[in-house]
Amino acid sequence: MNAESHGIPKISIATPRGIRGKGNNLKNLFRKVLDMDAKAAIVVEANLRSISPVWIRNLGEPLFKDFAFVSPLYVRHKYDGTITNNIAYPLSRCLYGRRVRQPIGGDCGLSSQMAGIFLKSPLWDEDVSQFGIDIWMSTLAVNEGLPVCQAFLGKPKISTTKPKDPALDMGPMFRHMVVTLFNLMNAFTNKWTTTKWSKPTAIFGVGISDVEAPPALKVSKDRLYMKFREGFNTHWDVYRTLFSSENLQKIREIASLDLDHFEMPVPVWARILFDCAIGYRRKILDRSRLLEVLIPLHYGMTLSFVNKTEGMSHHQAEEFLEDLCLVFEQSKPYLIYRWDQ
Repeated sequence: MNAESHGIPKISIATPRGIRGKGNNLKNLFRKVLDMDAKAAIVVEANLRSISPVWIRNLGEPLFKDFAFVSPLYVRHKYDGTITNNIAYPLSRCLYGRRVRQPIGGDCGLSSQMAGIFLKSPLWDEDVSQFGIDIWMSTLAVNEGLPVCQAFLGKPKISTTKPKDPALDMGPMFRHMVVTLFNLMNAFTNKWTTTKWSKPTAIFGVGISDVEAPPALKVSKDRLYMKFREGFNTHWDVYRTLFSSENLQKIREIASLDLDHFEMPVPVWARILFDCAIGYRRKILDRSRLLEVLIPLHYGMTLSFVNKTEGMSHHQAEEFLEDLCLVFEQSKPYLIYRWDQ
């Protein structure tokens, strides 16, 4: 609140004492947007070091051109944001048919109309009130029929904390995001089961060539491999209740590979996520146990992505990821067929 605002009024919004969670605080913002009848609201994460005036312009200006929700688009290191690359982007794109590259980016713009939809939604729950809020906002935005776009922000997203080695332990964000994504699959079944293929989402701002290089990021391949192997050995009996027989055989074959030749074929990874979503829906496992089972497989997919792309440029890795997403879309009939079996 001590920052210079050049005469623009400042308002502090906070959750009551004892109430925590990113989603809870954003819910306060939605209320304030409606109270003020604001034309535009821009959300940026508090620990950013790379924010510039371009960010504010590109996140905000589309809201004055009849867009209701603006998702961020920034350059990240190819191994930064593995939850986005492995799960959030390919799965949400496959389900809802919109190519929103950073559905859990954390920064966004929204209109008063969108804030009202968020505030009135019956789909709010404890995971949304925490770190599930980002995938929740993105998913509601693309399913409510209002115009959505992406804002290219130029600079890489750099925070006060260093980019995390993707082999480090998963924090609560993974669990909140996956649970929210799976819950929304149940809520929007009628929409995603009738959606075929994806379409581009408009991009506001400069071209993708006008970028800065993201900061370096070290990946511990040995640790990724070890965590995948430990999960395989620990959870094999659970795999047998959760995954289709075809997937079980593929996972067994993958587990026999050494580190340097490790590869998880994308169709197998897509079906793993589909089977987990189905298992979550049917309550085959305790939901917290299901997430414990998924995390080592996520490490395996991350290692596979690293092995495939470590010699690639950023642009080449992005093209590889786009091909990965297309495989998810091609595999979607498997999910639809098994969803209500």
